Amino acid sequence: MDARETADDTIDWGPFGRPIFNDPKARALSRVGVIDVGSNSVRLVIFDGAARSPAYFYNEKIMAGLGAGMAESGRLNPEGRVRALSAIRRFVALAKGLDIGPLTAVATAAVREADDGPEFRDDVLRETGLKIWVIDGQEEARLSAQGVLLGWPSSYGLVCDIGGSSMELAVLLEGRVGRRVTSGLGPLKLREMTSKKKRRAFIKDTVDDLFTKMGEETGKRLFLVGGSWRAIARIDMERRGYPLTVLHEYRMTPGRVSKTLKYIEQSDLSELRTRCNISDSRMSLVPYAVHVLRDVVARFKPKDIAISSYGIREGMLYEQMPSELRERDPLIEACRFAEAKDARLPGFGRTLYYFVMPLFGRASAQRKRIIRAACLLHDVSWRAHPDYRHEVVFDNATRANLGGLKHSERVFLGIALLHRYTNKRDGSRFEPLFGLLDPHDQRSAEVLGKAMRLGAMLWIKADEQPGTLKYSAKSDQLELILKEAASPLFGEVARARLDSLAASLGADVTVRVKGARRVKAD
Repeated sequence: MDARETADDTIDWGPFGRPIFNDPKARALSRVGVIDVGSNSVRLVIFDGAARSPAYFYNEKIMAGLGAGMAESGRLNPEGRVRALSAIRRFVALAKGLDIGPLTAVATAAVREADDGPEFRDDVLRETGLKIWVIDGQEEARLSAQGVLLGWPSSYGLVCDIGGSSMELAVLLEGRVGRRVTSGLGPLKLREMTSKKKRRAFIKDTVDDLFTKMGEETGKRLFLVGGSWRAIARIDMERRGYPLTVLHEYRMTPGRVSKTLKYIEQSDLSELRTRCNISDSRMSLVPYAVHVLRDVVARFKPKDIAISSYGIREGMLYEQMPSELRERDPLIEACRFAEAKDARLPGFGRTLYYFVMPLFGRASAQRKRIIRAACLLHDVSWRAHPDYRHEVVFDNATRANLGGLKHSERVFLGIALLHRYTNKRDGSRFEPLFGLLDPHDQRSAEVLGKAMRLGAMLWIKADEQPGTLKYSAKSDQLELILKEAASPLFGEVARARLDSLAASLGADVTVRVKGARRVKAD
């Protein structure tokens, strides 16, 4: 039975399956709290993870610097211990006040390597009741790689996670974590090496050793995880004048990385820090991370470099997901969740998808999923002021926490949703972002938006098609065939929207009610 002609909720969009965010197994992931005690920062994240692409219900960090000075003393930084313990007290109290279930807390390189690491862990347990799990480097690499999988299901390549006191590598192959290794290439450790010559030799020898251990299975894509990598990416954006400052899924090439590393070395770091809005404590580590990244790129020779804002904390959430939820498309599930929560007619997004698809007969599977996402989101911002809805939806699409979207796909989605609410985009304050999409794709996004704008005028029921669009690019003909029940909905505003859609397609248009004769639109 065709999904377009049934109200059966067990039938949905093919490989994406039926929505499962109301399933008890999925809802159990609502308000999952994790604490990550790192060598440089201590962070609390509370996820709403029910929709596969988690919302950050709460996110706070303190740059405690637990690992500072460890190379010399072998112990945690005393001031860092005080700051970290104070932060954890606050985080535990916050979680209790927000009625969050048991927190999961992990500590990484600094706590596991420090002589007083067990003492610190005992202090936390005694004063807060929170048990910290101290994980080894292999487990840290696995969790970070799982964080990448949260945003990129079925990914392949090499995950490189840099913290304050260590750097981990993990192979991803067909959406699974493979070989993993850890090293001492954390910028806090490197900063404490007073000899530049010895530091450079240590970095080179360690990267060579990592390459030997990982072998040739690393693939040609490098995923960068960690605050120091994100800071370098932010500087790359600044150097290029890049218009969209969303770090997640930002792409770089080895050549661009090389230029940015030179740019950092030649810049005034204080001035650069201010322009890029990077904290002083983070910026102080960037010069050391620069040398590590240069050697990693030179040795592993990736063709594509992607920034992942998802890491160990997201990997901890992924760990708790049932396998059925892990396999879902994070973009589609997040959009479904938004539709169910905020749309005026939940479920109409699926109907709208089938209504607009005749205009995109040659669309790739990747483009179809963006069209699905747009249809699901087409009405979630109806509460915004009518004069600003087109801006709100574009802003949300391009900057929201959505996994599984390249930057160009964010702009495609944004333009489509913008045209859901307005016919024109010339003169928009978002024009600098439009250039991330080629003119042909801009036109396709415009057509999608105008088709959704028309479809939104023809609501009957969430699961009932109002009619059918037929389009021939060869003959430049567009036809709207309305069901009899929908014909009263096709008034002058709907006709104007149909004409606007036809103009974007460069097509002549006809309208008829099913069973009636064709009428050429004015």
